[in-house]
Amino acid sequence: MEYKDYYQTLGVAKTASEDEIKKAYRKLVRKYHPDVSKEADAQKKTQELNEAYGVLGDAEKRAAYDDLGRGQQFRAGQEFRPPPGWGGGGGRPGAGGFGGGADPNDFFSDLFANFGNGGGRRRQAYQPQKGDDTHASITIDLTDSYTGATRKISLMVAERDEHDRIHTRERTLSVNIPKGVTAGQQLRLTGQGQNGEAGPGDLYLEIQFSANARYRIDGRDVYQTVPVAPWEMALGGEIEVTTPSGKVNVTVPAGSQTGRKLRLRGRGIPGKEAGDLYLLLEVALPPATTDKAKELYQQMARDMAFNPRAGG
Repeated sequence: MEYKDYYQTLGVAKTASEDEIKKAYRKLVRKYHPDVSKEADAQKKTQELNEAYGVLGDAEKRAAYDDLGRGQQFRAGQEFRPPPGWGGGGGRPGAGGFGGGADPNDFFSDLFANFGNGGGRRRQAYQPQKGDDTHASITIDLTDSYTGATRKISLMVAERDEHDRIHTRERTLSVNIPKGVTAGQQLRLTGQGQNGEAGPGDLYLEIQFSANARYRIDGRDVYQTVPVAPWEMALGGEIEVTTPSGKVNVTVPAGSQTGRKLRLRGRGIPGKEAGDLYLLLEVALPPATTDKAKELYQQMARDMAFNPRAGG
């Protein structure tokens, strides 16, 4: 079989901490997830990342993997045979072990087929394991966080066939987005991860907000740019603004300038302690596309004698 360097796959050092390995995996799996990646080999890359994290993310499997390579100079892709006696000659039910019957490219299955069986280094009896947890991301609109929503997602999942070979297939899930979720928060879907002999693992979905030039999000606080007419800025008055939580009437103080910030307490992302909504005023000039509009601008230029660069 060909040796696989799981540390190289995740781009971490062999001395990396558990947290560093987890962060590297999450970053890469988001980058190559087939739902968002434009890479031609995104599906294959995601499968390789899941396989690598399935070993390095498990303290016991990682220790066995490190023991196997200790003192050796194995390179990724190198023809590899386990040292004599490593892992014993048995195998978990349905696996091919280190020999005929198993997929020669399935390094993960072959390497750990006997881990935990009679020949395993750290266990004396075979114990069925749950499947690996899976990590992915889901992109939602900001308004989904204000109201809650149901969204469908498609995931590529790995499954074993009757010959113990791994194949991938697309699976569609309906996901309930709870009210008040924030960017970076993870939703746990119990039993929706990879299949295992003792049951499936869990699926963790990391929340991301779709890009919107009107909004900037900071935790639970939301910053919204609001276009305001010149006379509304100069004279002040009440205006209607459509916010993520609905329409509100706000008062623009007379003499306001672009960049002025109006705070609406508790109108940010909902939660036990709701965030605030900040309205950032931005002057919007009417276009001078008609003779009447041009005449008005010319009159303003004559009567007001305003130079915005004076004193600059």
